[in-house]
Parts: sequence; C-alpha cells; structure tokens
Amino acid sequence: MRTGLLLVNLGTPDAPTPTAVRRYLREFLGDGRVLDIPGVPRAILLNLIILPRRPKQSAHAYASIWDPERGSPLMYHSRDLADAVADKLGPAWHVELAMRYGHPSLGVALHAFAESRVDRIIVFPLFPQYATSSSGTAVARVMALAGERWNVPALDIVPAFHDDPGFLGAFEQVARPVLAEFRPEHVLFSFHGLPVRQIRKSDHSGTVCLQSETCCDEGKNPYCYRWQSFATARALAARLALPAARTTTCFQSRLGRTPWIEPHTDHEIVRLARSGVKRLAVLCPAFVADCLETLEEIAIRGRDQFRAAGGDDLVLVPSLNATAPWVDAVCAIATRHAARKLLPVLSGE
Repeated sequence: MRTGLLLVNLGTPDAPTPTAVRRYLREFLGDGRVLDIPGVPRAILLNLIILPRRPKQSAHAYASIWDPERGSPLMYHSRDLADAVADKLGPAWHVELAMRYGHPSLGVALHAFAESRVDRIIVFPLFPQYATSSSGTAVARVMALAGERWNVPALDIVPAFHDDPGFLGAFEQVARPVLAEFRPEHVLFSFHGLPVRQIRKSDHSGTVCLQSETCCDEGKNPYCYRWQSFATARALAARLALPAARTTTCFQSRLGRTPWIEPHTDHEIVRLARSGVKRLAVLCPAFVADCLETLEEIAIRGRDQFRAAGGDDLVLVPSLNATAPWVDAVCAIATRHAARKLLPVLSGE
C-alpha cells in the first residue's frame, strides 16, 4: 500500500481556441459554487450572455501566453511540479495531478489511485487562500466522486496554507532577486477577486465580514478569503522588508456588474502611475503557477495600463511554478498530513 497525493488546480482550456475555451467555460461557470446564483438564471446568463461572447475574447488572451510546444502555462507548470514532487517523495507515494475543470480530470486521478492500491489519499488543493469557488468546489467534487466508488478511499484534506512558512518562504525566495534587480518604487500584492456576496456568505454569523473597515485585521472568520489574502500579503511584505507605505494589497479578475471586493488591481495600477510611481512590481500570491491571470492580465494588460497612465515599467514577479523551494514546501505539507492519524472510527482506535 502507498499513500496517494492528489494535487488539484483549477483548470485550463485544451487549446487557445474559441471552441476549447467555450467547453471549459461551460463547465467552470456552470458550477454553482463559482457562479453562485440559482440554476435557471445561471443557465440564462451562461448560455445567452457569457458563452456567445466571452470564448473569442478569452481565446485571444490565451493565445498570447500559449507555448507552441508545451501548451498552457498553468498545465505545464503544474505537471512539472507534480513530477518533481513525485521524485522527491519517492516510491512510497503515488502522486497524481488533476484539474477541477477540464483535463486531467479528478475522476481519472481517483481511478489511478485505486489501480495502484493506494489506501489513503492526501488531497492538496493548490489554492493558498480558501474560497468556496476554488478550494471548496475542488474538495466537494473529490468527495462526491470518491463516494461513488464501491471502495471509498480514506481522504485527508490539506486546508488553506496562506500562512504556511514553506509557502511564504518559497515566494520570498522567488521574489527577492527580482525585486533586488528591478528596484521598484511600489509593490502590489494582487490576489484573485471574489464577489462581495461570496465573502459575506462565508460568514455564517453575518456579523463579521465586510462589516467594518478593520474586519480583515481581526481575522474572526477563518473561512474569509479576503482576510487570508491580507494576512499573506502582510507576511510576505515583512519577509521582504517592504515598508507598508510602499505596498498595496488588491484584487483582480472581476467579472460582471455585481460588486467585487476592493481595491481593484486595475484601478490601483492606474492610480499609482498617475500619482508618480514609475517602477511597479506585482506579486500574485493567490496563484502557485503562472497562468492567464498573471501572464496576460498583469504582465501584458497591466503593464500596458501602467505605461498608458504615465508609469515607466511594470514587472510581474513569477509565481512558484516548479521551483525547488516550492517543491520542498509541497512535500513538507504533504508529509506532515500523512503523519497525522485518521479519525478513531477509521483507524480502529
């Protein structure tokens, strides 16, 4: 028997074409944990507004970052990570990579574990900060698929790791030489955004999240994505010795007209340029692999926005990808969870 490690990322289209992007978006935005409105309005919005228009736009964006030999950056960076982690953990482990949407699928990964006689699976969602639309939907889908099997495997879920020393140390090691060479006047910590309603839904008491200006300083809701994002940014700023006056934490990738958490990254990029900042660096600590949101939204569109507003240059600090410090951190987190005992009802104690 071996221990299984299931690395889960969000997903990517199979090709930078409108057809492939449409197929991906149908699965992604058809998920009620992502587009969290009732089924009929969600179907109308998806099929009559989003899918007729967005695939062509998104396909163009994907084409701008697509590697002609290796394909999607998210995919090849994730595969490189899985291969390196498997090599480091050794034959006592069986490592599989799966995407919540698209390929390789979670179902195929679970079948591979069953075929290799894995008796316990460490499920590792590769999302540092918890959100129902990322970590939550990945874990829920794994549980649903595992529950359909005759022999239901034992699952151990790795929780959000926004403050894990290995994760923070890996980002510090990636960022430090880039910042030293570029010498930015200001640093943005840009995280993926969420609709305001999803932050409020994570607060079952209804009394904490977004109820005051300082709610994210207090950390009273352990499931609050916004609080975890600010905590990550503060920890990285401290490790990199960045003064508070030279950093901003913000949120990108908003979609639609409903309110999203603020401040917005694109607004901050323009504001900083107009305020006289000439050299801007951006870290994206919500993403452990470079992808559309980092390489196209920040490194291409963000740089263009910054320069158009009067800035000189914007540099994207690369994500963790398959760097050695991140491989070490993933192995350490997985090994730590494998050392934990299962619940007494499962372990026979």
